[in-house]
Amino acid sequence: MSETKDDPMHGAVVSMEQVGGRTLRVARWRLDEPSDHLPVLFFNGIGANIEAVAPLAEALPERPFIMFDMPGVGGSPDPLMPYNPFTMSWTAAQLLDHLGVGDVDVMGISWGGGMAQHFAMQHAGRVRRLVLIATSAGMLMMPGSPKALTKMANPRRYVDTDYMMQNFETLYGEGLGAGPGKKGHMSRLQPPSPRGYMYQLLCMIGWTSAPALPFLLNQETLIMMGDEDAIVPLANGKFLNALIPNSELKIMLGGGHLFLLSHKDESVDSIREFLDRPATENESAEAA
Repeated sequence: MSETKDDPMHGAVVSMEQVGGRTLRVARWRLDEPSDHLPVLFFNGIGANIEAVAPLAEALPERPFIMFDMPGVGGSPDPLMPYNPFTMSWTAAQLLDHLGVGDVDVMGISWGGGMAQHFAMQHAGRVRRLVLIATSAGMLMMPGSPKALTKMANPRRYVDTDYMMQNFETLYGEGLGAGPGKKGHMSRLQPPSPRGYMYQLLCMIGWTSAPALPFLLNQETLIMMGDEDAIVPLANGKFLNALIPNSELKIMLGGGHLFLLSHKDESVDSIREFLDRPATENESAEAA
């Protein structure tokens, strides 16, 4: 457990867990503390370690959180074999069982938003609500800026500080500016292994949630998008909103791909308001 409040992992219990035939580095916040709220299962973006989004768990202190590093990312060992959204969703469900967790709220950002969608459909019975952040329906997405996507696909952004600094605005927009927001985010990144990064890319090749969303994703869903996102343009959020029956779209004005950090207060307020709403008639009927 971290010891200083300046550490983004402050308050987290971090351990290596054997689940689903894999070894995963897992972080959990407040999981053993009494709470009136379901735990949040969070799926991170491609190549991103737990620390990259750990501030969100600290910003919602009333909720237990669970995050894990994908194989070959952060502190999780390299994968021995490729995986796909089905097998990784199964592994995530095994992790919840291993931790003694039943129902959850699920969040996912960017690449992790695809995983969150798949998990919510594959394990619908244990997902109450869903928050999709800066993400798309997969293969049928509206592509982002070619300039940004070219740099996004280059894992050099994780290991070369000068490269990241030079291309930060192209990748993520100008929301974090040149000050501590940008540097703070970069200081939390750890490079994925080449195999880990490649297997994450391969995981989503050919995958799309679009045909299934109108029929299999029935949870109340909050879709959050930045209107200046060069990697996952706003049109993708509108597409998801049109396909998911019980969804709403929240647009972060002036938000790039990292609006979760650049628009932190607004993002946290929106997430909290959504998750704290009373149960809908649809949710009450399913619970009965």
